Amino acid sequence: MALQEMDNSGKEKEAIQLMADADKKVKSSGSFLGGMFGGGHHKVEEACEMYCRAANMFKMAKNWSGAGNAFCKAARLHMQLQNKHDCATSFIDAGNAYKKSDPNGKTRLLIICNTLYIPTGRFTIAAKHHISIAEIYESELVDIEKAIAHYEQAADYYKGEESNSSANKCLLKVGAYCAQLEQYQKAIEIYEQVGANTMDNPLLKYSAKEYFFKAALCHFIVDELNAKIAVEKYEEMFPAFSDSRECKLLKKLLEAHEEQNSDAFTEAVKEFDSISRLDQWHTTLLLRIKKTIQGDEGDLK
Repeated sequence: MALQEMDNSGKEKEAIQLMADADKKVKSSGSFLGGMFGGGHHKVEEACEMYCRAANMFKMAKNWSGAGNAFCKAARLHMQLQNKHDCATSFIDAGNAYKKSDPNGKTRLLIICNTLYIPTGRFTIAAKHHISIAEIYESELVDIEKAIAHYEQAADYYKGEESNSSANKCLLKVGAYCAQLEQYQKAIEIYEQVGANTMDNPLLKYSAKEYFFKAALCHFIVDELNAKIAVEKYEEMFPAFSDSRECKLLKKLLEAHEEQNSDAFTEAVKEFDSISRLDQWHTTLLLRIKKTIQGDEGDLK
């Protein structure tokens, strides 16, 4: 353990020295003598390489903040040298280092990366970065509204590249969060859109019934009549939906709700859940619907 700490300390000292040497090179590249005798561009390139080496030494010493700072310095020099791809790569490396100690730092850097990739037409890469940002917001910073915005941006970039499957994955994330935040109309539009996109695809059509089921649940919370009309529409659009367990459950729930029978509602959910396990998202929405039945105690037990 002591040897490991000594080794880490040595790496860190070496990294700090490299950073100082790189700083001097950058300074001299812009000096009067540097300009007189040329070589300024070459010195900046050397400094760039030194910052990257320092960053990797900081990583070995588990000094994540130091590594992030060093990669940032390298990225700024790459920007100065008009090396957009290397600049973005260094910013990504910085982001990955900052993630170990500062999720906010990683978010800021990924946003910078997108501004670099978009002008060069690398929309797929920009989309992936937006997903990374969204994941930071949903899991580390817990800001769902911002996560939604970045998933939507990623979906737009994927659509522009005709990557519809990837776009749909992002949209489904948005739909799930919108329903949780009671933005039901937006969730309905997304689930109906993705359902319509997948129902004609032989490989994906099995999933369409799930998306129409989710859309119908969102309708149900807003208005029972809306849900009835929606179920009829989905059956017409996608005949296979009529035979699905999801459609049969919806019809039982609509009947129980119309009769204000909370026991029948709970029984229908239990029967479905015994074969196809309902996740937290479905359970939350079903509880919200059940609470609209008069005299209901608000559980599914």
